[in-house]
Amino acid sequence: MIERYCRPQMKSVWSKENKFAKWLEVELAVCEAWAEIGAIPREAVPKIKLARINFKRMEEILQETHHDMTAFTGAIAESLGEESRFIHLGLTSSDVMDTALSLQLVEATEILNQDIKELIAVVSQQAIKHKYTAMIGRTHGIHAEPLSLGLKLARWVEEMKRNRQRLTTARKIISVGKLSGAVGTYATLSPEIEEKACTRLKLTPAPISSQILQRDRHAQFVTTLAIIASSLEKFATEIRGLQRTEIREVEEPFTATQTGSSAMPHKRNPELCERICGLARLIRGYSLTAMENIALWNERDISHSSTERIILPDACLVLDYCLNIFTTVMSELKVYPKRMKHNLDLTKGLIFSQRVMLTLINKGLSRQQAYQLVQRNAMKAWQRNKNFFTLLKNDAEVTRALPLTELEPLFNEQYYLRYIDDIFKRVGLTEAQWKSKTNTKPQAPPTIKL
Repeated sequence: MIERYCRPQMKSVWSKENKFAKWLEVELAVCEAWAEIGAIPREAVPKIKLARINFKRMEEILQETHHDMTAFTGAIAESLGEESRFIHLGLTSSDVMDTALSLQLVEATEILNQDIKELIAVVSQQAIKHKYTAMIGRTHGIHAEPLSLGLKLARWVEEMKRNRQRLTTARKIISVGKLSGAVGTYATLSPEIEEKACTRLKLTPAPISSQILQRDRHAQFVTTLAIIASSLEKFATEIRGLQRTEIREVEEPFTATQTGSSAMPHKRNPELCERICGLARLIRGYSLTAMENIALWNERDISHSSTERIILPDACLVLDYCLNIFTTVMSELKVYPKRMKHNLDLTKGLIFSQRVMLTLINKGLSRQQAYQLVQRNAMKAWQRNKNFFTLLKNDAEVTRALPLTELEPLFNEQYYLRYIDDIFKRVGLTEAQWKSKTNTKPQAPPTIKL
């Protein structure tokens, strides 16, 4: 299933081939920096650039050394002549590994950024399409007041914009290189070599480091991915709730040949959204591990290394997977306005209780008097399954303050959508944006009786 939703580019970023290609890229950048200051012959650089990675030979050396960097440099050296002595000059393993890891994380971030951009576009289209599609708002799972499906989706658009900003910040934090030697003193290199090599790699030199880049950077990166995953879980949970049989206002895509249960042929389960919810928990777990990796002994230990080989590739791959799944869900989302209308009417007018109360206050009643008067009738409607409007119009105390001709117009769900246009303008969702992407027009704005 991951083949369908995970971008091949993301899998390529975390491939063994790309990892060691990045190691070699760092090694070559450092050699070029050494040559630039005259520490190694300039004519050696073109020959060094002919270096190739022999993966089979690496594995053989690794069996002897039990150290992946010495296996890597040994295999590289065998592909060169005497110029091999300039490979890894003055470097420690983490100079290469951490700087190369930053290159991988930058690549992964660019893919995730594109994923988010595409999701924002899809949800924006759905938000504008359903700008005036009235539905019930719920708090604590209980009917509250009307809103529109478009308003709900516009909130998601704005949240994903914030997530994109968070990812941009995380990219900046992780776009650093470190070539400062065994304990960060530049004893075997120099800040100049680091700066020249990082410039070639399009990274910023870390202002200060130990043997490694400090792991608060990686923790911020993974925590950012966890926040994005948590947003996706929030959205997916909402769809799951709205897809419940008793509600059935929206539904994730379900193909003609798809099955929901081996036992019950009628089942249409929100399994894509459930999958997102489960995987979001996994990424949040990775963020905890990333934070545990911040505290290392002295200038470095390797307690973080084993976990990062799992959590960094997996967090990126899983989030890419979830973003693509949810983009598919939103692009093919089934919406049932008639069911929304049915649910709006389910409580027989109770959803207008606040508007009735405020109107009574405007008529001169105290807030306490108005609240008690409305609640009295609301509780009867709940307990006896009666029509709220009917109860109010038969309550002399209500009609004495509020004539029937003024009471009846209060029961209009379109009233609650009168500022939808203003809200959409605030978040930059316009019909022009919609029309540029599709020929389908949003519903016409409702006529509101104030």
